[in-house]
Amino acid sequence: MSATAVRPEQPPAAWRPTPLPGPLPAVRARLAGTVPPDRRRALWVTLAVTGIAAVLRLIGLNHPKGLIFDEVYYAQDAHTMLSHGVEWDPGATGSAYVAHPPFGKWLISLGEIAFGYDEVGWRIAAAAAGIIGVAILIRLMRRLTGSTLLGGTAGLLLAVEGSHFVLSRTSLLDIFLATLILAAMYCVVRDRDWRRARWLAAIEDGLDPRRRRPRLGVPWWRVASAVLLGLSMATKWSALWYIIAAIVLYIVWDWRLRADVGARKPFRDTVIYEFGQNLWFGLLAIGVYVLSWTGWFLNDTGSYRHWLLDQGRSEPPVFGALVNWWEYHMSVLKFHEGLSSEHAYQSWPWQWLFDLRPVVFYWSSDVNCGAADCASEVLLLGTPLLWWTFVPATLVLLVWAIARRDWRAWFLLTGVGAGILPWFLYPDRTMFFFYTAPAVPFFIGAVTWCLGLIIGRHRRGELSLASPERRLTGALIAGAFVAVVVLCFAYFWPIYTGEALPRDEWQARMWLDSWI
Repeated sequence: MSATAVRPEQPPAAWRPTPLPGPLPAVRARLAGTVPPDRRRALWVTLAVTGIAAVLRLIGLNHPKGLIFDEVYYAQDAHTMLSHGVEWDPGATGSAYVAHPPFGKWLISLGEIAFGYDEVGWRIAAAAAGIIGVAILIRLMRRLTGSTLLGGTAGLLLAVEGSHFVLSRTSLLDIFLATLILAAMYCVVRDRDWRRARWLAAIEDGLDPRRRRPRLGVPWWRVASAVLLGLSMATKWSALWYIIAAIVLYIVWDWRLRADVGARKPFRDTVIYEFGQNLWFGLLAIGVYVLSWTGWFLNDTGSYRHWLLDQGRSEPPVFGALVNWWEYHMSVLKFHEGLSSEHAYQSWPWQWLFDLRPVVFYWSSDVNCGAADCASEVLLLGTPLLWWTFVPATLVLLVWAIARRDWRAWFLLTGVGAGILPWFLYPDRTMFFFYTAPAVPFFIGAVTWCLGLIIGRHRRGELSLASPERRLTGALIAGAFVAVVVLCFAYFWPIYTGEALPRDEWQARMWLDSWI
């Protein structure tokens, strides 16, 4: 019999169109999400844990009195922006030269509008950002782990994480940066789930993924992530690394999606499709960033606003303003690159990983505590017994990601890496512990993931309970860990909030010499 006679007239069975009524079970399993169906329970868990975070952050928000640490810059900048549209030097008659974009200060100004120019007014926006961050982390970890219990655990751990707590009660920019980035990365995950659900629905309706792709509609979750990342950049430039991370995730996830559904050339199709997608994604983020400078563009008094005229050069409308704006950015970039002056509380990224060099936001010995020698301090310190699990948990997560090729583990590692690793590129720059703020929720995500592994796993990578015996043992271990972290946070509460303590009690909380 000739070769021609036995040549199949149809493709092999593995490549034939998926039989109705839907895709093969393996394809369906690869595209299905891990979100549990307990929506009502999840809502109550979210409200309860977020409520705890809110109570903790709002109690005594007006203490300490006066401007503490860098509130002397940001709270005052926010206040002057309400009158002038740009940051203004209170001791001069002109605008102030500032090294950070305006959006975070506009958020602070909202609190000052609502509550007045006092401690509550300039701190309430930070408190709101911290509270919202807890709620977002609950929803994110619930979606990643497939467990409402683990989502609530992650939120509770963030609620009692000391550095996040202190930043939530101080009008610095970093808490806004952390919450905006966390919200953006949540939208990145939602976009992934939305796309896979749309592909799954189209295949079940008879679409052949080897020949064409479905019409997905407007990717609102990707739009939201671009807007949020643009606002993150408009708060602090370090958000740039998360924009890069989001683009990488979009490309990798689209490639894997096309491979999972059986597309003939998944990598080529991804390159073609994602080029356009990420082009408008980047342009939208840049556009949002530029819009955050509206006050500067509409103002004649902003720093560098008429740089061309000051150089004796012509300044055409619109284009001239953009040139001046660009020169301002180049000046700020040089400022950051040359920021190497010594500071009492500066630290290096490797020290951040082990909670070695906290930052004193407030200190006074002129307080009444009922003893002869008293101390009152607000110390930006990570809750030690939680923070010291960050590195081990991240290493476990890395091993899991490599061994199981689990996208959720890689996502959390990406969030940690984008917040920490870039700072190692600037060994001579003056840096501070609070630069870790965007990475903290992802570190807690790694810890929560490990707690899920301790409790047990079901198939398909869903973190859950494997057996009654495992459930009891794992739950006891995980519950004991969370309880110890909460007690540790309670022990350090006085030095997170500036409570007056006898000097010996304050000293007892200085576990490491580097904390003093």
